[in-house]
This record gives sequence, C-alpha cells and structure tokens, in this order.
Amino acid sequence: MAVFDARGPWAIELPARQGAAFHAVVAGTCWFTTGDAPAHQLGPGDLVLLPAGARHQLSSDPGLPTRRFDEGLKRSLIRPDGELVLDGPGARTRILCAGYQYATDVTHPVLGLLPPVLHVAAAHPDSGPWLRSILDLLAHETRSRAATGSGTAALRLLDLLLIHVVRAWLDTEDVAMDASWLKGLRDPLIAQVLGVLHERPGDDWTLDTLAATVNVSRATLSRRFTHHVGEPPLTYLTRWRLDVAAHKLRDTTLPIAAIAHDVGYTSEFAFNRAFARTHGQPPGRYRRHAATNRQAESVRGSTPVA
Repeated sequence: MAVFDARGPWAIELPARQGAAFHAVVAGTCWFTTGDAPAHQLGPGDLVLLPAGARHQLSSDPGLPTRRFDEGLKRSLIRPDGELVLDGPGARTRILCAGYQYATDVTHPVLGLLPPVLHVAAAHPDSGPWLRSILDLLAHETRSRAATGSGTAALRLLDLLLIHVVRAWLDTEDVAMDASWLKGLRDPLIAQVLGVLHERPGDDWTLDTLAATVNVSRATLSRRFTHHVGEPPLTYLTRWRLDVAAHKLRDTTLPIAAIAHDVGYTSEFAFNRAFARTHGQPPGRYRRHAATNRQAESVRGSTPVA
C-alpha cells in the first residue's frame, strides 16, 4: 500500500499484475483509463477496484503521454516516509493505492466473480460515507507507518474496504450477475445456507440435514440453490472444501491428515484423491510447489502498485 502525491501535469501506466489493485482518490482529481474504455474522472472519495489487476492508466488530464510505473520509476519517486511524490506546477492529487495478492491457481472466492473494473463513487448515498471513513483511516495508518500495529491495522482495513466495495456493487439495482455464490447472497435463504457451509465445511452435511438447518424442504433448497449459485448444494460444498484445503496447504503447516479432517474427509486417501482430481496434483506436491513459487516470487519482487 502506498500514497501517490502528484502535481500536474502527470500520467502513468500501471502494467497488468497478478492479483487485484485499487486506487482511491483522497484529495484532488485524476483520470482513470483501462483498455479501450473512455477516460473517467475520479474525485475525492471515488474508488476503482481492478479484481484481476488489468493494465490501466492514471493521469492529471486525459490524453497525456504516459510513463510506465516500474521499479525504476518507483525508486525515483519514493520519499523517506514511503510516499510516492511527483512534483509539478499544477493542481495536487493524492491517491491511496494498494494491491491484493492471491494465488492464481485457485480462483479467488470473491474477486474472481467481479467485473474487470468496479467504480464506487463517494456520492453514493448509502456506501459513500462508509467508504470515505475507511479511506480516511487507511490514509492515517499509511502516514503512521512507525506506529505500533499500523501494518496490521492497514491490512484489516483493506479487507473491510473490499467488503464495502462488493456490498456497494451488489446493491446496484442494474448489476448483471451470472449464477454464483455471490449472486446467492442476494437471496436470504441461500445466503443463510452459504453462511452455514462456509462456517462449518467439515460437518457431515447431507441434503436432508442442510434443508433441516434452514427449515425448508429438500426440493426447495436444491431448486433455489442451483438457480442462484449454478450448482447443487453438495457439489458446491465439495468444491468449497477443496478450495479451503488449498488455502490451508499454502498458508499453514498443518499436517495433511488434519487439513483433510478440517474440511470434512474422514479418510486421508479419499481427500488426496479428491484434491488431485480438482487441482491436478496430490496435496503434498501442491504444498511443495506453492512454497517454491512463493520463494521465487519473493526473490523477483511483485509488480509495484503506485
């Protein structure tokens, strides 16, 4: 996460990156462009999220020649306090920027379902004030890098910011959405079912026990869940369990048998077979490859975010 402080005229191009990126204007204005779409002006409190890290441009005015934002430019702009400063004679703009890293071999449960660009305006009557409050706190934590817990606080605020951006998008009346668990959240019954499955993936669920938990018939549960989510409840549960297992294999040192048990498999052999069928390799090899890739990424360094 960084603060980009620039005075016009300026224009930078940010290359495509693995993971997501967002930019939030905290003061002044700027123009945002991606792909063949026309330039869009952002004002204070406006935020854009790029769930798949698409290549894009930010500028003080549309049509200016861009400078590629790479490590060399980043080193030339960064100040001792960590801010990225670009001096000029024109108007000042401050932008809070950050990236979300996630494994590309497993579709992110939220970001993978979103459109290439989400724009949330500060003028939105419901979400705008909340987003502005979170952005103010994020800006404060970014300025207070040396303060105790500032890094942890900033990460948690980023998570909270993502939640509110997705909420704002879901609340948009004309949003078009394919069947997915995210669409399921708009149906109160399916949202309840998803909450139970996400919270307790290791339980011994059957269609009967799941229907009883939410007080509907098996037929109603199966019909509504499949309509909104795009697959039957137990098929979704199997995929969710294996995604949770993949995250645990990458991010923890828990034994494979313990992970299998946590996600509802009583047999490690059955878990290994199901995991290999979904992810193309058994859990042990998946964990070793993930560790190797993480080390290689650490050596290379990630693509900078302005």
